[in-house]
Amino acid sequence: MSGPTPPQLQSSPSPADWVAPPEQRRRRLSRPVAFASLAVVFVLFMAASSAPSPLYVVYQQRWHFSATTLTTVFAVYVLGLIGALLVLGALSDHLGRRPVLLSALALEAASMALFLAAGDVGLLLTARFLQGIATGAAMTTLGAALSDLNPAHAPHRAGLVTGTAPTFGLGLGSLGCGLLIEYAPHPTRLVYVLLLLALVVAGALLSALPETSLRRPGAARSLHPRLRIAPHLRADLLSLVPILIASWALGGLYLSLGPSVAAGLFGLSNHVVGGLVVTLLTGPAFLTALALRGWPVGRTLAVSATLLLAGTAVALTGVEQHSLTAAAAGTVVAGIGFGGSALASFGTLARIARPAERSELLSVAFVISYLAFSVPAVIAGIAATHAGLKDTFVAYAAAVAALCALALLAQRLRATRTPTSGVPQV
Repeated sequence: MSGPTPPQLQSSPSPADWVAPPEQRRRRLSRPVAFASLAVVFVLFMAASSAPSPLYVVYQQRWHFSATTLTTVFAVYVLGLIGALLVLGALSDHLGRRPVLLSALALEAASMALFLAAGDVGLLLTARFLQGIATGAAMTTLGAALSDLNPAHAPHRAGLVTGTAPTFGLGLGSLGCGLLIEYAPHPTRLVYVLLLLALVVAGALLSALPETSLRRPGAARSLHPRLRIAPHLRADLLSLVPILIASWALGGLYLSLGPSVAAGLFGLSNHVVGGLVVTLLTGPAFLTALALRGWPVGRTLAVSATLLLAGTAVALTGVEQHSLTAAAAGTVVAGIGFGGSALASFGTLARIARPAERSELLSVAFVISYLAFSVPAVIAGIAATHAGLKDTFVAYAAAVAALCALALLAQRLRATRTPTSGVPQV
């Protein structure tokens, strides 16, 4: 899906090749340590974004709001995230990676403080919106910085981290929060205190990060909301759209309504189970991405779409027949497909973009992913209020299965138009 590097790009140094003066190098992290630190910060942002998911049921019980309000709280986060992707997605290409990351981290800390103070839905909505802005600003910058620092001996490592950090972080945050709610004091406060402490450590790491993107003019102009894709990247991105929509739409269902389905349909009131619902999807996704990192892109996408389709169908059957075993097994299988699709999709995008195109391309991909993540989930929340959780889940799962079939068709059509020799690996 990507061709050889043009000669003119090979001869001109990229920002990642820039060498700082000796005195600056002594003050900054080494490239391997910086790369590892960025991966940890990426996981932290995603864990923080999923931590409220098991708490939605708690908030709902305390403040007596509907499933529609619940998914609105979820959607407000995505609204802020997509807004940040549209406005701030290319900013680090002009100002540098470190200033944008530190600003996003400060805004994330502010959102944690608001979560701590939240006593009603209004403040919860504000906290989630600010968190969405912070996460959106951080995600593309983290992906670009990882690509800048990618070690020469492991050319696919940045794509691997970009593809696996979201799934690992989402699972870690939801399960960790579920454990704290069930077994620790102050269920709606402690998780945010711990995340704030982690953000302080992350701030120290990012402060010592070497700058990998030289400042260049056009920062103000880059803030104009837009979705721009370089012409030579459009065909590759278009072929990935169906699998991005299918996988992230399923993820949105589990993060927004998953704990409510576990409690409402299967009578599982333990809050650890609420977190485990998300982890059953994202945990296998993370492990699969690690296991398949050497596979060719085409094969990975085909297998992933097939497993997403099969897993969603099994989970749907489990819900219809009230079989917890089938629902859990289907979720695990779908999670394997989710992980493979994230690895192949974001791994491909991180690799094919030139340094000055990375933030913009990842912004477009994340906008597509999070629109799929949020819009269907909000519709599902409204439907659940009127039609019930079971019928909503069944209809939603059927729609995801249809998208998986479309993704398989898109990859088959793409394969017939692309030479099979030299197929890039994930």
